[in-house]
Amino acid sequence: MDIAGSVWSFAAVVALLTVTPGLDTALILRTSLLAGRRPAWGVTLGIQLGTLVWGVLTAAGLSALLAASQPAYDVLRWAGAAYLVWMGLRLLLSRGGEEHVPEQQQEVRFGTGLRRGLLTNLLNPKVGAFYVAMLPPFIPDDAPHALMGLLLAGVHVAEGLVWSALLIGFASWMGGFLRSPAVRRFLDRLTGVAIVGFGVRLAVSD
Repeated sequence: MDIAGSVWSFAAVVALLTVTPGLDTALILRTSLLAGRRPAWGVTLGIQLGTLVWGVLTAAGLSALLAASQPAYDVLRWAGAAYLVWMGLRLLLSRGGEEHVPEQQQEVRFGTGLRRGLLTNLLNPKVGAFYVAMLPPFIPDDAPHALMGLLLAGVHVAEGLVWSALLIGFASWMGGFLRSPAVRRFLDRLTGVAIVGFGVRLAVSD
């Protein structure tokens, strides 16, 4: 398979994964609905920066080392699970609505969203495991592995940005109704349950 064929094949595979609802989708929608476009783009760019980092680590062979070392994988897995459960519980235990001022003020900052998206991605070792499993079959033997890995990760990031733009646009379109206090509380609880669920699943998965 040549380089162009590898890129198109990889793009088709990760496109299906990108649009599958998951933790990233929940974070982007919740942030966009409750805090607006700017912090939502912070979350988006943080997530995609994490994806790019994992791609570079895979190309450098570091994530392969992580996948081969069970203790290192477990440390990262437990750190990621603890972070997700902590973030989800904050949403579940918050008062929500108009009284939910401190969290809203914090999330208005672009940097807060960026940090949240980046940590959520980097502390998820399954992203690294995905790249270890997926990148090698799409890298031609005669292609420079580091540059090809970075190119494929860039394709994944580009698709993620397009999908995130659609999510943020949808949230902005529905924002008037979805930003009422009752809906805010519901979204906080729903997103909190989803994030805690992802964290618990990460903790108990092998």
